[in-house]
Amino acid sequence: MRMVDDRSGAFIEILKDLFPHTGKAHIIGITGNPGAGKSTLTDRLIAAFRAQQKTVCVIAVDPSSPYTGGAILGDRIRMTRHATDEGVFIRSVATRGHLGGLSRSARDMVRVCDAAGFDVVMVETVGVGQDELEITRTAHTTVVVMAPGLGDDVQAIKAGLLETADVFAVNKADREGADATVRDLELMLALGGEAMIALSKTRGHGAVKAASADVAADALHERPDSRWVPPILRTVASRDEGTTALVLEIERHRAWGKDSATGRDRTLARESEEMREYLREALIEAAVADLGDELSRTVHDVAEKKLDPYSATERLVAMFRRGQKE
Repeated sequence: MRMVDDRSGAFIEILKDLFPHTGKAHIIGITGNPGAGKSTLTDRLIAAFRAQQKTVCVIAVDPSSPYTGGAILGDRIRMTRHATDEGVFIRSVATRGHLGGLSRSARDMVRVCDAAGFDVVMVETVGVGQDELEITRTAHTTVVVMAPGLGDDVQAIKAGLLETADVFAVNKADREGADATVRDLELMLALGGEAMIALSKTRGHGAVKAASADVAADALHERPDSRWVPPILRTVASRDEGTTALVLEIERHRAWGKDSATGRDRTLARESEEMREYLREALIEAAVADLGDELSRTVHDVAEKKLDPYSATERLVAMFRRGQKE
């Protein structure tokens, strides 16, 4: 795991050898705004899955300092009661400057946990809010954790977060404003679903008429290949309230992803996006290595205003392509 996180040694060869043994774990993303209680809720989910005799791996991602590069790695503090459980593995990792809510190596570490035989792999993201969409290219099920009093009524309007959530957990539901947060989510999901239908989009969720799990279940029963209707659950993680219902919805979404044509299409789209990202990283690394000093000279020309960055990029790409043909 350390070699994969540090991307050192023969980590690529290790991942190649492990890949045939992956594909069995249920990968769950836990994301949402800072202060929503993601770590505490993750701790409760660990206990719930362990009660089902399932083994659990947790990858907890913390932000790195832009000045020192260091990270506190404190998310697992709320999960210390599982430290002696042989069926639980928890690893904290830093983003190391990588954007999107995950570290660059997080997806690869998920595969290591999957290949190791864990039944459930949970990835707790940094919690940067609506632009934290990379988790959707990693997780089978994305749980967005929200809490009243944190400006979530404004965040709910940000479409990116709504379109990527598979299950909403309104945590700290014993606080004032929880009802308003649920109503805002219902409204935004309904409006977002109608807009997606009008635009004939294949991504996103269908219109939501109610927040109850029963309504969502009825919708799935009637239209097994329709868009997933994300349920909105109320939880109080500090008192372990609502955890059982949340686990049921997470598992129901996993079943939908396997059994419905729409769910399978989403899986294929996720794999396609992931493959493009790997290709993009590989091409950038190859281009930087091949261009060498020419890249530095071009950067200097742009800084001196001798060349615009657009022409510079076109020139570098042309040079890289010529080098690959020779």
